[in-house]
Amino acid sequence: MRSVRRVLEVIALAFTAYFAVRGLVRPEGGDLGVALAAVGLYVAITLLVLLAVDRDHQPPVDPDDDAPRAGRPLPWWAALIALAGAAIIPLLVTAATDEAQRTASHATWYLGAVGAVMTIVCVRHRPISAWIGIAILTIESSAAIGLPAAMSLGLVGSIVWVTLAQLLMIFTDRAYRDTARLAALQQATSAWQATQAVRRLERRRRVQYALAVAGPILSRVIETGGDLTDDERTEARLAEGRLRDELRGARLLDDDVREAIAAARLRGATVTVFDEGGLDDLTDAELEEVRGELARTLEGTDAARIIIRSAPDPQVALTIVGRSAGGDGLSDEDDVLLWREVPRPTR
Repeated sequence: MRSVRRVLEVIALAFTAYFAVRGLVRPEGGDLGVALAAVGLYVAITLLVLLAVDRDHQPPVDPDDDAPRAGRPLPWWAALIALAGAAIIPLLVTAATDEAQRTASHATWYLGAVGAVMTIVCVRHRPISAWIGIAILTIESSAAIGLPAAMSLGLVGSIVWVTLAQLLMIFTDRAYRDTARLAALQQATSAWQATQAVRRLERRRRVQYALAVAGPILSRVIETGGDLTDDERTEARLAEGRLRDELRGARLLDDDVREAIAAARLRGATVTVFDEGGLDDLTDAELEEVRGELARTLEGTDAARIIIRSAPDPQVALTIVGRSAGGDGLSDEDDVLLWREVPRPTR
């Protein structure tokens, strides 16, 4: 994009030099000072519309946005100065030229010069300003030399240039938006593929963990036809609990938490783990902090029924409830022995 812009700037400067030379190469007669002022104003305005940049402008980030995208637009103040120059330059040239010579080359250079400036203005995403400038040029040149003469001496070319510039701007911006949409789709596709790869890896890890945890005891169940010893039944109960924990609350678990849950179950407690998405936005360090607090809480309670739950909440990361055993299942006779809300880590 930068290399293309450099080429266009060089072409614009070449046209600027051409029209400036046309305005300076003139026969004797007329006001040379006014003619020089017109040429100097033209060069200054051309450089302004080429180089002026709005530092505060931020291009749209939405690829579906219909606003111009290819390059920064010309600042409004620069467009207004260009329009003022488009109005002043023809008047200066006409005033500096004898009436009998107003159709000569040195007196009609402004027809192409103003058209070139308006072409740059249009390419800089100010088409309305460009067409206003062309309208001003048409009115002033018609008043000076007549519309037919102005049309034959360069006005038509200026209109064609601005028309082509607007078409080029439309097609370029459309291509820019299409490219942005394609890049956004590619990023979304890459993100989806990465997510799927992570999920496949996670499923594979869960299967491997299940085989490692439940495989031996399941083999033992098959071998004995279900006739297990008390120790084996305890092992089966722990394996079943570990598998349930991994399925329901994998993000809540690390080695310390797993050991604390296993210790609670070994002493006869019932532990239930639910992860409902409350920890999805935490970093690894924040998760480690929350898990550490969970492990310490489990180690410090003798509740017979423990429920660990995470849910979306702006303040609380985990809720840990411990109750006494008041009979089969939860009932009003259960006493709440533990109520712990683990706050979300502060950032």
